[in-house]
Amino acid sequence: MSAILTPVGLLLIILTGYLFRRFGLFGKRDYRILQTVEFDIVLPGAIVYSFATNPHDISLLWISVFAFFCSLLPVVLIFLTTRRRNVTDRAFLMLNGAGFNLGCFCFPVVQSFWGAGAVVPAAMFDIGNCVMVAAGTNVLTQQLLHIQPGKTLAEQHAGAAPTLPYVKPKDKDAKRLARRALWRTIGKSFFGSVPFDTYLLMIVLTVFDVHVPAWIATFCQPLSNANALVSMLMVGMLMDLPQSKHDVKEVLAVVAWRVPFSIAFACAAWFLLPFSASIRAVAVICTLAPIAIFSTLFTDKVLGNAKLAGFSLALTAMISLVLMAIAHMLMGV
Repeated sequence: MSAILTPVGLLLIILTGYLFRRFGLFGKRDYRILQTVEFDIVLPGAIVYSFATNPHDISLLWISVFAFFCSLLPVVLIFLTTRRRNVTDRAFLMLNGAGFNLGCFCFPVVQSFWGAGAVVPAAMFDIGNCVMVAAGTNVLTQQLLHIQPGKTLAEQHAGAAPTLPYVKPKDKDAKRLARRALWRTIGKSFFGSVPFDTYLLMIVLTVFDVHVPAWIATFCQPLSNANALVSMLMVGMLMDLPQSKHDVKEVLAVVAWRVPFSIAFACAAWFLLPFSASIRAVAVICTLAPIAIFSTLFTDKVLGNAKLAGFSLALTAMISLVLMAIAHMLMGV
């Protein structure tokens, strides 16, 4: 019963955040407070607690590699197949069509399915996933569509063209400055992400077989316990119903991209990964996860439309719940 009640409870938290904002108990921009709390404090604490309380086999890093490609491929394919659409629609699809919500949604689900030990392969999956969702997807979207960081597309006067205007530098000095700016943007995007830095530190400790002290685990436990509540409440606070037919089409386009990819990746995880059935089952559930929390953050920064991303996350969370239940029954693990 808990296998069903846990994800349903997450959806109810999203609904609570949405209703509280609609009835004025939360302000329209209060979700940004929870964004800061979630990404800079709560989620890093949950990551540290997972590594501190569960042994992580170094061989499971192959799951991280698999997750990285699962998060990368949709972004590239969306870019290649949407060349006739305008830059705003392409950016929304690229930011929301790939990546998985693991720490906030999948961790409690797999724990309810198979116990606390199931969080270990899920965390290893999230390492590869985090490379993309915490920075990589945003960097790729900005670079491929020539979006200037720090400004929304409206501020950059995005029109109907598939990318923003871009003039390739020709002389050596201009090329060198452009390369420096690119690497500076990439470095800031990755190493400016607290969850990514936390995962990087945990990987280093795992490789060198260094164990996180018990007192740190004790300190981080309340943060881990708060992870699902804070993240889902934030989603509900920033969520809003589509305001136009175009918004509906955008959300449906995200679903149309995510569901086939999720099913394909789930099959690959079950039939191709060289691990036990219990570990492969966790990987399958991870591939069926909804949109990453980071997608709402980057959609807000690039498009100024976090509410539509929040609705997309909530909708894919409901679809994921159904897919996860079906997968759990089919695998019989």
